[in-house]
Amino acid sequence: MRHDLTQGPIARHILNLAVPASVGFFFQTMYNVVDQVCAGRLISEQALASLTIAFPVFFILIAVSHGLYAGGAALVSNAVGEGDEDKARQFTGQVISAGILSSFVVMIVGWGIAPSLFRVLWAEGAYLEMALDYMNVIFGGTLFFLMANVLNVPLMARGNTKVFRNSLIVGFLLNAVLDPLFIMLGYGIRGIALATVVIQMVNALYIGWSAIRAGCLCRKTLSFLFPNPACQRELMRYSIPASLNMATVAIGIFVVTYFVSGFGVAATAAYGLAMRVEQIALLPGIGLNIAVLSIVGQNYGAGRMDRVKEAITVSLKFGFILWVMGGSLILFGGNFLMRMFLDERVVMNADLVLRTGASYLWIAAITLWAYVILFIVVNALQGMKRPMFAIWIGIYRQLLAPVACIHLLTSVWGFELYGVWWGVFISTWSGAIIAWLFMRHILRTMEECGIPERI
Repeated sequence: MRHDLTQGPIARHILNLAVPASVGFFFQTMYNVVDQVCAGRLISEQALASLTIAFPVFFILIAVSHGLYAGGAALVSNAVGEGDEDKARQFTGQVISAGILSSFVVMIVGWGIAPSLFRVLWAEGAYLEMALDYMNVIFGGTLFFLMANVLNVPLMARGNTKVFRNSLIVGFLLNAVLDPLFIMLGYGIRGIALATVVIQMVNALYIGWSAIRAGCLCRKTLSFLFPNPACQRELMRYSIPASLNMATVAIGIFVVTYFVSGFGVAATAAYGLAMRVEQIALLPGIGLNIAVLSIVGQNYGAGRMDRVKEAITVSLKFGFILWVMGGSLILFGGNFLMRMFLDERVVMNADLVLRTGASYLWIAAITLWAYVILFIVVNALQGMKRPMFAIWIGIYRQLLAPVACIHLLTSVWGFELYGVWWGVFISTWSGAIIAWLFMRHILRTMEECGIPERI
C-alpha cells in the first residue's frame, strides 16, 4: 500500500508519519533504558560504564544500517513519487542484497577493531573484558540488525511507519523480559547483548513478513536480488554519504566519551545515563526526521518544490514546540529519570553519578533545538538527493569543533568536566546555524530555477 504524500495537507502527513515513528522510537529508547537499568541495578557500575563506551563502537553497525536505509529510502521514495513501481522494486531488491553482503564485512571488521577502540577509551582489565563481552555478541548478530532496517525501506518509502513502530514496541517488551532473564541465568552483560540479537532476529522476520503482506516485497522484487553494478553504484552514491554521516556521529560520541572517560568510571557512567534521558526528550524530533525524509522524497520525485519547502517549514515549527516540551522534561524531570537507572547497593558512587549527569542535562536542555534543526535539514537534503552536506556538517560538528572546543575549555581554560558539556553545546549550535543557512541557500536556488535540481 502506498501513501501518496504529494497530495493533501502537509501538516496532516507529518503527524500521520511522525507520531507512529515517534511512538516506535520511544520504545526503542525504552529498550536502551532497560539495558541501562539492568546493568545499573543487576550487575555493576562498571557494567554501566561498559555500555557507555560500547555505544560509539556499536555505531559502526548503526552507521552501515542507517546508510543503507537512508539511501534506499531516498531512491525508492523518489521512484514511488515518479509512479515507477518497477524501479522501486528494483532498488528494494538491491538494498536487501547490499544489506546481506555488508553484514559479513561489518561483523569481521567489528570483531577486529573493537579491542583497540576500547583501549583508547581508557578501558583495561575487567572493564575492557566486560565491554568486549558485550560487543562481540552484538557484532555476531549483524545480519539481523541490517535486515531489520533494509526490509523496512519499501514500507517507509511508501509512508508506512506503523510496522516499524510495532516492531520497536514488541522489541521493548521482549527486552524487558529477556535482559533480566539472561542476567539471572549467569550471562551477565553478555546476556544484555544476546537479548538484543534475538530481538533483532524477531524484528527482521516480522518486518519482512509485513512488507510481503503490504505488497512491497513480491516475486518480482526477488528477481532483483542479484547485485546489479549500476544499481549498486546508485545506491552507494546515497548510502555511503548517509553512513559516513552516521560515522561522524560515532566519532562525535567517541570524542566526547574519550574526554569524559579521562575523569573516571563514575563520570563515564553518568554520561551514559544522561544521554539516555536526553534521547527520551529527542524522541518526537526523531519522528519528524522520518516524516521529512518520506514527504520530501516523494514530492521531490514528483517535482513539487512548493510542498518540499512547506514540509521543511512546518516540520521546524513542530520541532520548536517539541523542543520546549523536551527541554522542560530534562530540566524538571532529568534527575528523577536518572535515579530510575541506579541501585545504590550496586552502584557505589550513585550520588556522584547523579550529580555529574545532572550537570550535563542542564546544558543539554538548551541544546535540543539545535539537534532538531540539524536532523530536519539533513533528512530533507537526503530526500532531495543531496547527501554530501551531511558528511561535511558531521565532520565539523562531531570531530573538528568538539576536539577544538573541548580541548580549549578543559585543558587550556580549566573548566574540567563542564568544559566537555559546553564544548558539545557550542559544536551543536554552530552546526545547526550552518545547516539552516545552507538549506535556505538551496531552497532559494531551486525557487529561482523553477525546477528541482537533480545530482
